[in-house]
Amino acid sequence: MKNSEDLEHWHFELTEQACNHLLGLVLDGKKRATSSSVYSFRLQGMKIPETGDLSVITDWDGHPRCVIRTTAVSILPYKDITFELAVLEGEDDTLDSWKLNHERFFREEGRELGYPFTETMDIVFEEFEVVETME
Repeated sequence: MKNSEDLEHWHFELTEQACNHLLGLVLDGKKRATSSSVYSFRLQGMKIPETGDLSVITDWDGHPRCVIRTTAVSILPYKDITFELAVLEGEDDTLDSWKLNHERFFREEGRELGYPFTETMDIVFEEFEVVETME
């Protein structure tokens, strides 16, 4: 495996509480996927993940907590996310709950980055596995 300093580092969510909660779900093995707006990748000049990519997930303060390997990537409209996909994120028990929480996130992120939320906007749905944890 590459040295973790050479890998892309990132964290979940827009607030410390949400970030560290989602990180906990990953470390507990409950969260095995994440979704992001294609807009966020483009507007921040980041590459869309590909199967096999390794990334370091940090806590809110930027401390590395685990390395993940991307196992699958799908790009699809927000409205086409299914319960079978949403449940892989480990955050919600229903598709309605997932949509409510993710619409809130995408609207807030969109205000910060300058993109509009729509039901037809493309989402990068990334499945992953934890390959190393760090203390």
